Amino acid sequence: MIASVVSMPDGAVTRTGLSEARERLAASDCLMVDIELPEEMPPEAQPVSGLLGLDGDTLEWFGRDGEPVRTEYDGETGGLVVPLVEDDNVVHVHVLLRDRYLITVHRGPVELMEDFIARLCHDRPADLVACLFLLLQSALDTFRRSAGQGVLGVEDLEDEMFVRRRQRQVYRLALLRRSASLLHHELLPFAQGMQELLTRRVVDSTLPEERRALHRTYERNMTQALAAIESLQDGTRRVMLTYSSLVSGEQNAVINRLTVVSMIFLPLTFITGFFGMNFNYMTNELTSEGVFWLLAVGLQIVILFAALYLVRHMQFWRELRDDSGRDTDD
Repeated sequence: MIASVVSMPDGAVTRTGLSEARERLAASDCLMVDIELPEEMPPEAQPVSGLLGLDGDTLEWFGRDGEPVRTEYDGETGGLVVPLVEDDNVVHVHVLLRDRYLITVHRGPVELMEDFIARLCHDRPADLVACLFLLLQSALDTFRRSAGQGVLGVEDLEDEMFVRRRQRQVYRLALLRRSASLLHHELLPFAQGMQELLTRRVVDSTLPEERRALHRTYERNMTQALAAIESLQDGTRRVMLTYSSLVSGEQNAVINRLTVVSMIFLPLTFITGFFGMNFNYMTNELTSEGVFWLLAVGLQIVILFAALYLVRHMQFWRELRDDSGRDTDD
């Protein structure tokens, strides 16, 4: 386990082990501690709260794998499980806030936390609460960036569909829709929990104006992140409708071609079948060679030209020619 200890507000960073981090938590004030846990931990491993010497039986969730999104505050301790996007995957960072320290726990390396620690050294927030809201802003930025990249991917995919429709575009669209659903599924419960928590805090008349400003900034960032995800969802639905429209257009073109073929060959098939019947009138009366050429050949030629004339002057023939022209351009 790797611990990064940041002394606030000077921003001095120390890389250390878990035992030294525990000693500094017990002896110092205003610390930000980031703990990187291994990807896999044995089931019998001691909870992180026990390893850090934190009191309270309610902290068993802290650092536990598979913990869902959480937003809790009891007046002294704030407990959060914050979702963020890392390499197109949603990971969770556990956050524990008290008057003397802010502790974050995650499994494996998380690039956002490295950037966040470097940002603390540069920005030097006034207190631990400001540090927490800075972390929340960074997490929301990952959702907004991921959704923005998805929107650009949707627009590129839609342009490709208009140039040439391919089957693999459906698979790419399905991945984008799944990504949008995942982002919304992970962020919405956290947004709802934080909204309830901040609403209870805002009604407190003793809340300083600096805290209220942090709340307003967070709410604005959350609104932007949710709007970006909704834009991605709307884009995927729009592209799916576009794909369905293109498929419908191609199916209509095929039906038009079948209609043209049917109008030409169906009368010919009827004439051939009719004069191929073996009944008395056909065998006794229509015996000359001239009658044969007139009815068997001449009548079919007349019907063929009549069918072609009708087809050429019907609306769907012009549509068929337009579809063929587009296919040639593609």
